[in-house]
Amino acid sequence: METTRPLPRNLILTIVLAILLTVSLSLLPAGFFPWLWDRLNVFATIFLGIFIEAVPYLLLGTLASGLVEVFLDRDQMSKWISNRPVAAAVGGAFMGLAFPVCECGVVPLTRRLFNKGLPLSAGISFLLAAPVLNPIVILSTASAFGWGQMLLWRVVISLTIAITVGLVFSVEKDPSNILRPVLTLAHDHGHHHEAPATLAEKLRQALLITADEFFEMGRYLIIGAMLAAALQTFIPQSSLLAVGSGPVLSALVMLALAIVLSICSTVDAFVALGFLGSFSFGSVLSFLVFGPMVDIKSVIMYLQVFRRKPVAYLVAIPFMMSLLAGVLFNYLQP
Repeated sequence: METTRPLPRNLILTIVLAILLTVSLSLLPAGFFPWLWDRLNVFATIFLGIFIEAVPYLLLGTLASGLVEVFLDRDQMSKWISNRPVAAAVGGAFMGLAFPVCECGVVPLTRRLFNKGLPLSAGISFLLAAPVLNPIVILSTASAFGWGQMLLWRVVISLTIAITVGLVFSVEKDPSNILRPVLTLAHDHGHHHEAPATLAEKLRQALLITADEFFEMGRYLIIGAMLAAALQTFIPQSSLLAVGSGPVLSALVMLALAIVLSICSTVDAFVALGFLGSFSFGSVLSFLVFGPMVDIKSVIMYLQVFRRKPVAYLVAIPFMMSLLAGVLFNYLQP
C-alpha cells in the first residue's frame, strides 16, 4: 500500500506565521509607526517580487527533476557524460542548453542528476553555467544589450568560471565529502525500485516527485527571498552606489548588489542595463556573471545539496574570478 509523505510542516508554519503577521499589522493604523509601516510595505513588495519571479522557474526545475528521475537511468547518464574530468566539466557546462532553468530551478535538478550518477565536475559546471547558458537568458541578454560584446563576454566568462570550478571539484574522488549524506528524497517511500509500467504511471510519478521537491525547496526559496528583501529594505542601494567609483571598488559594489538583489537570471539583464550609465562595462559584466551563480536564495539552496565547506568554495571561487574579470575589463575597456 502506497504511503504518503508527511506535509511540509516547516513550510506550512512559515506561511501561517506570515499570514498572521500580515493580518496583525493590517489592524494597526497606518500612522502608528509611520517609518516601520513604510519599511514593511517595501519589504512585502520586494519579497513578493522576488518570490513570484522565482517560483515558475523553481517549478520548471523540479518538473525537470521529476522527469529525470523517472525516465533517465544511470546507464544513459554514463553514455551522455564522460567520466574524464575535463570532458565532464565541459559537457556539464553545456547541458544548460538542454535544460532552460535559472538559478532556482537548477539546484533540485542538479541534485537529482547527482543521484543518477552525474560526475561531480559535470554537476558543478552545470549548476553554475546553466543559469546563463540557456536559451531564455541568452535571448533576454540580447534583448537588453544586443548581440554584442556584453552577451559574448557574459557567456564566455560564465563558461570559463563554471568549467574551472568543476575541475577544482574533480580533484575530490569521493563525492560523499562534497555532497550531503542523504540526497535520496523522502518521496521514494522505500520502494524506489518499483518502476512504473505504463507511460501514464511514469508521468504520474514524475508529477508526484515534482510536487515533493517543489515544497521541499520552496521553503528555502522563501527564506532566501525574505533575507534578500530585508537587506534591500534596510540597506539603501544608494549607500552601495555612492561608493561605486574606481575600477576595483565599482566591481565590488556590483558584486555586492548581485548578492543583495537576488534577481532571477532571466530578467537580470534589464536591471543591469539601468546601471550601465553609472557603472563601467566591466562592473556591469561582473554583475551579470556572478549574480546567476551566487545570491542569497541560491546559497541557501546550495546548503541543501552540498556540505558547508564546498558551498564556501562555490561562493568564493566565482566571486574572485568575477571580480578579476570585472577589474580587467575596467582597465582595458573603461
